[in-house]
Amino acid sequence: MTAFYVAPILQVLAISFTEPQPGLGNYERLLTSESVQRVIGTTLRIGVVTTAIALLLGYALAYRIALSGPRAQRWWLLAVLVPLWISVLVRAFAWVTLLRRQGLVNQGLMAAGAIEQPLALVWNEFGIVVGMVHYMVPYAVLPMLSAMREIDPRVLAAARGLGAGRAGAFLRVFLPLSLPGVIAAGVLVFIFSLGFYITPAILGGGKTLMAAEWIKLQILDLIRWGLGAMLATVLVVAILATLAVFSRLVNLRRLFGAGG
Repeated sequence: MTAFYVAPILQVLAISFTEPQPGLGNYERLLTSESVQRVIGTTLRIGVVTTAIALLLGYALAYRIALSGPRAQRWWLLAVLVPLWISVLVRAFAWVTLLRRQGLVNQGLMAAGAIEQPLALVWNEFGIVVGMVHYMVPYAVLPMLSAMREIDPRVLAAARGLGAGRAGAFLRVFLPLSLPGVIAAGVLVFIFSLGFYITPAILGGGKTLMAAEWIKLQILDLIRWGLGAMLATVLVVAILATLAVFSRLVNLRRLFGAGG
């Protein structure tokens, strides 16, 4: 089974060093090409912003679910997971409909007198972030909820009994105990964000290129296999390095349900 994962990665790695000619020419573009640096910078920036917003929204949702009763938790989880059953393509076009200049968001803001002219909410980084956050919130909720469920309610009760207020018990007890889930969710969302293709392609309108779309452009349109393979290799290395660093901080396998 491992061969099915390792062999393609090794093939991509080999192409990155041999096309169009053997050497480090493709990797030199990391230092000399403004377009490569811009794509990497855009991908990291959107990934970080998406991760931060998804964590904030996801934490609030996970906290609300964790404090609910069993019946309410089932309904909350259903609401969180339902979007995962909808095609990412359908969701991307739905956001285009909502955010375009004649869309419901702009029309609503204009009707309320908040703006005089439609805002550019799509076919830019803002639209990409909105679409990606919508997609990633459920993935942020699940690891954080898993960590919150392991917090013994008696610990919070003890903090309250010792004089801590509701805010104090949350900040000094609940939040620190839930941080492993926050870290795991952040790693998951950030790694997923690095490889997004459909959502940035549609909501970015071809004006904002992220890594996956740039790789597709190099390999399928410009037939520059070496450049595409180079950036793909860089992404894989970045993902593995991120997992290696954060796996030392928290038990990612347990939080992701991969083992004891």
